[in-house]
Amino acid sequence: MAAAAVLLLWITGVFEGDTESGAATAAVPEIPAVKLVSGAGKKESVLPYENYLSQWSGEESPDMEIAWNAADYSRADNSDVRMLHDYEGQPGPSLYTGERGGVEWTVDVPKAGLYHLSLLYYPVEGKSSTIERSLRIDGYLPFEEAAYLQFDRIWGNTKDELEQDNQGNDLRPKQSERPGWREAVVRDSDGYVREPFQFYLDKGEHVLTLSASREPMVIHSLKLFHQAEPPTYDQVKQQYEKDGILPTTGILLEIQGEEAYAKSSPTLYPLSERSSASVSPYSPSKVRINTIGGFNWRLPGQWIEWELDVPETGLYKIGFRTQQNFVRGIYSTRKLSIDGKVPFEEMSRVPFRYQSGYRNDILGGEDPYLFHLEEGKHVLRLEVSLGEFAPLIQEVENTLLNLNAMYRKILMITGNSPDEVRDYRVEQRIPELLDVFEGESRRLRVIAERLKQLAGQSSDQEAVLRTMADQLDEMVDNPDTIPRRLNAYKTNTGGLGTWLQQAREQPLEIDAIYIASPDRKLPSKGMGAGTKVKHEASTFFSSFFIDYNRIGNITDAADQRSVTVWIGSGRDQANTIKSMIDETFTKDTGINVDLKLVNMGTLLPATLAGQGPDVAMQIGNDLPVNFAMRNAAADLTQFSDFGTVADRFRSSALVPYQYSEGVYALPETQTFNMLFYRKDVLNEIGVDVPQTWDDVANLLAVLNKNHMAFGLPVVAQAPDQWTTLPPNSMYATLLMQAGGQFYRNNGLESDLDSKIGIEAFKKWSEYYTDYKLEREYDFANRFRTGEMPIGIADYTTYNQLTVFAPEIRGMWGFVPVPGTVLEDGTLDRTVPSGGSAVLMLDQAKDQEAAWEFMKWWTSDETQTGFGREMEGLMGAAARYPTANIKALEQLPWPVDDFENLKAQFQWVQGIPEVPGGYSTGRHLFNAFYRSVIGQVEPREAIMDSVQYIQDEIYNKQKEFGQLQEQGGI
Repeated sequence: MAAAAVLLLWITGVFEGDTESGAATAAVPEIPAVKLVSGAGKKESVLPYENYLSQWSGEESPDMEIAWNAADYSRADNSDVRMLHDYEGQPGPSLYTGERGGVEWTVDVPKAGLYHLSLLYYPVEGKSSTIERSLRIDGYLPFEEAAYLQFDRIWGNTKDELEQDNQGNDLRPKQSERPGWREAVVRDSDGYVREPFQFYLDKGEHVLTLSASREPMVIHSLKLFHQAEPPTYDQVKQQYEKDGILPTTGILLEIQGEEAYAKSSPTLYPLSERSSASVSPYSPSKVRINTIGGFNWRLPGQWIEWELDVPETGLYKIGFRTQQNFVRGIYSTRKLSIDGKVPFEEMSRVPFRYQSGYRNDILGGEDPYLFHLEEGKHVLRLEVSLGEFAPLIQEVENTLLNLNAMYRKILMITGNSPDEVRDYRVEQRIPELLDVFEGESRRLRVIAERLKQLAGQSSDQEAVLRTMADQLDEMVDNPDTIPRRLNAYKTNTGGLGTWLQQAREQPLEIDAIYIASPDRKLPSKGMGAGTKVKHEASTFFSSFFIDYNRIGNITDAADQRSVTVWIGSGRDQANTIKSMIDETFTKDTGINVDLKLVNMGTLLPATLAGQGPDVAMQIGNDLPVNFAMRNAAADLTQFSDFGTVADRFRSSALVPYQYSEGVYALPETQTFNMLFYRKDVLNEIGVDVPQTWDDVANLLAVLNKNHMAFGLPVVAQAPDQWTTLPPNSMYATLLMQAGGQFYRNNGLESDLDSKIGIEAFKKWSEYYTDYKLEREYDFANRFRTGEMPIGIADYTTYNQLTVFAPEIRGMWGFVPVPGTVLEDGTLDRTVPSGGSAVLMLDQAKDQEAAWEFMKWWTSDETQTGFGREMEGLMGAAARYPTANIKALEQLPWPVDDFENLKAQFQWVQGIPEVPGGYSTGRHLFNAFYRSVIGQVEPREAIMDSVQYIQDEIYNKQKEFGQLQEQGGI
């Protein structure tokens, strides 16, 4: 993040009034042009936008508009397209387009040239995520970025007024969609290209195709046109003087940041700032909603809008009370527009300087910029922009792609563990290697030098680039040392990837916006040293009286019905759940919920001491049966509507919670494995995605030849002695696909000593003894570099890769795991599932009320709402793996990816929990290491471990009387 803003020193000094940026950058050298090498991951047949535009740099941009109605389409390859008339106040026909398929329009272009493209669209209800489309012209992508076009939804506070809990704390406003007609110019969703995309079109007819990849939208019209660049402030100022527009006097408007009119994402909800007395409203002890933005408002393209009611026509200055303590010593950048237009060129990149506390920023500094505002209402928008930093980030991304491609090529020759005394002559076997290293070193040094000159000093972010460049130079000078430097090389490219991710983040927190006459001073309340001392003393004193473990409304003793619920996840999740409880559950049922955020390790001792909750949420799969056999969990089958509630889930999700003909928990989440693969790397080595385990064996031979790896689920020990280690999911997959099971005789015996169990264990072990697969590794990092281009991992890894590795977007996918061929020729793709559950304690005083809460929490509406809230709150990395079938379908997955997820879900099986079953995963792990590391014959290793498992199950069954109930073994 720090590096991202350093370059903004190059930007016009908006807060200092400096309008001459050329002097600051005159000595900065040009970045050398380095092409992407073969295998760098980009689609070689499609140019990036920068190269595409350079092809047409001499072409004019005709000053004309070519508009057409979306209903006049020539072809649609999807039935989910329909005509709408006078939709939502827009006169005439409009076209509804679903979340799959494409629509074509035939357009007659009277004059060749470069055109911008805009859409007038309405974001109809979908799954609450950004609308995604790809654009083709005459059947082809004009450039890479055209495959990932995004159109924003519009969000706002559900209620205009803030609500409080019964402790006097403000509740975070819930966000809901506020759809409306919007005209959007097609632009880069990554923010690397600051200006809207331009498309070159010859004179004549062209076919424009918009293909959907996520979310529906209604389109009224499309337009090809030329968008003029905004004038400079000097030009605007001269126009003021020419038109006789005068400054206003004595006017000061204050708009609270949290009163935003609209925003592009539900993550941009109002915040509570308790660390400063400078904000308004302020309280040292209570939660007050008083700012907006913060770290959530950091990604390019995110915007927030405020409505201004200007009392008098004239010239005004604009200021903000902001806090930018996220990127140290440097800037975050915003683009400012009023009523949809950037007033002058300097407002396309407004820098906000680092400072530890809140301050007043006036646009233009001591000689403020003046804005012409007519009397009446206006909309002011601030949008995250990368500013002048954008092309540099893109250069580093290209460098990373090239260096990763070279890493894979070297790996194909040397393998993961090169022989230090062998001369591999990699510089001869990879002819372009040293040229690429030399070119990328120059590119990184120029970027680092630019950072240093713009910042006026060196920084740790600049050091990342220089370290990588130094290593590349050393490799060029001493190519024989390249193989033994691979580990350091991999570490440095990983650091470069982290730099790339952080450089795009531009956070900013806003407390207030000021529209003021030039003669008015901005308020400075709460910024003095005395106020800060008073604030610190007040918050310290208040901390002795506030219970931070209690979330939201506290149940009063007078309440007739109440449920105490414990949750062990983060505070953000707890706040969201409590907000939903207060808004819907308590309101509809009259049952109060006392939600407490606790360490769930205290659940068992608290229950034994009679101090436990009525309901425990987000607990592991092993706990319900452990509590049930101790008569500490309530049997949910006692409730008459249990069958209806159980139908919300797949039967596999309930398996771990069944014990002695009862069910002792309801599933919250359910996860399982998928096969992740790099499209570009598999294509490079000429292999297909494996469908069977025989295909995997063939693929392993090719991967080994190229010194690449296949990732099977990690074989790791439990993090501590109190955590139950589940059976390895790879072994479970092989066992279940062969028709095996973990337990027999109603759970009284382990079945891993059966013929199927032993064969599955042998096959699992051979992947590590014969093919030398790795037992523990960082899948995300290795997948990112291409070193491990294919692997089996929990499907939630998808969320991590989406956020963690943006540079390989579109280069990877996931599909169902390989299957076992059955006698009838079909494939069995069975995989085991994991997850979490919600448990009712047997000591719950009002079990009917607790059951009502559990039904509400696992319902379709609540699980969908919670999933969308968490993704809105924390981004795509927090996509919720709900066990509710209908709720999962309503979460914002891309259509093609969700189809693959659904295909695998059909084969998911649960692993039963039995008394003593906690020993299964542990002894299976021990057997694996005896076989793979100790070189014990697999059959002997698993048979020895099964005996330990049998003994543990027997002892626990005997301890809890299960033997007598089922007639012994």
